Amino acid sequence: MRVLVVRVLAVAQSAAALVVAARLARGRDRPPPLAANSGEVEPVSVVIPARDEEDRIEACLAPLRADPAVREVIVVDDRSRDGTAKLAARSGATVVAGAPSPPGWVGKQWALRQGVEAAAGPVVVLLDADTRPKAGLCAALAELLDAWDLVSAGPRFVTGGVAEQALHASLLTTLVYRFGPIGPAAKSPGRVLVNGQCMAFRKSAMVEADAFGRVRRHLTDDVALGRLLARDGWKVAFVDAGALLEVDMHASAADVWRQWGRSIALRDVTTPGRLAGDLAVVWLAAALPVLRLVAGRPKPLDLALLGQRLLLTAALWGSYREPGPGLILSPLLDPAAAIRLALSALRPGRTWRGRTYGRDAVGLTGRAALHGDQDAGRLGRRARPGRNAVR
Repeated sequence: MRVLVVRVLAVAQSAAALVVAARLARGRDRPPPLAANSGEVEPVSVVIPARDEEDRIEACLAPLRADPAVREVIVVDDRSRDGTAKLAARSGATVVAGAPSPPGWVGKQWALRQGVEAAAGPVVVLLDADTRPKAGLCAALAELLDAWDLVSAGPRFVTGGVAEQALHASLLTTLVYRFGPIGPAAKSPGRVLVNGQCMAFRKSAMVEADAFGRVRRHLTDDVALGRLLARDGWKVAFVDAGALLEVDMHASAADVWRQWGRSIALRDVTTPGRLAGDLAVVWLAAALPVLRLVAGRPKPLDLALLGQRLLLTAALWGSYREPGPGLILSPLLDPAAAIRLALSALRPGRTWRGRTYGRDAVGLTGRAALHGDQDAGRLGRRARPGRNAVR
């Protein structure tokens, strides 16, 4: 029996290694990183949902005030308990006082719907309050909408210490092993990955799709939105915008473990079979080689996977504003990241920004996870937005 288990494990690890290698190989087709655009584009409305962001929002607003492509900056104050609204108003933003969330809505989607409805520009860029946009970002995103319907941007990460950077990079690696690198288009709508910290689209198309209403119950709202619209026929892009966008998400390694780990498994937008496959890939291709190395019993395939992991670490160097020892040491935390991924899948967090949501916010599977809540908008499949109709 022991021999059989060892052989089955070896076969499973070999399969996981092939899967990861194929996904990483897609990086050869990555488009170049997004570059600043100083040319003329359609006016952009920036919408920032904010709840208790007094300490961070000014660094997000300051560069937007000087951006000629930005017509307006709308901050939706999601019933903050601090001075977020006053600070945003003093910084020149238009502040929309968020109404109480209706039953069944997660707060961020409700705030985003209100902000998009208030936007005057034909192009809307969504930013989180912890982002740090740079000159030319909004114009570059607006230009991409000539070829894409929804554009999401991957940032450069700001981390505060060795432990925080190591854990963050290890968790980021789990996403790369499961979905491949930023850039190449996903092979199916169910594998679309987007970053809700920065997205761009045309207002008229988004309002017509009623997408925020259709994913209103999801805590993993950004991926739910991207996959829903991809199934509607939208062309969805995920671009590397590290040169134009930074994000300071967390205060410590413990914060990374608690906050990002809350949704890292994407449980509410992933079918049980896919989720089990993702967990197996991460455990077999990332965690197991490290565990065997520490135990002094690595197999040749483990060493090959560790070498591949080191190459990925080098590739992630540009994903951090100040890469250092934490990034180099991150492979050692891959078993911890695998544990956090499993906990996120089995016991996902339901509390966010001081609010606690029902089980359906983290446990939607089957048709609801794949197609959104059909009763929140018009039934059936929506066609891809027409180019002439949305301009």
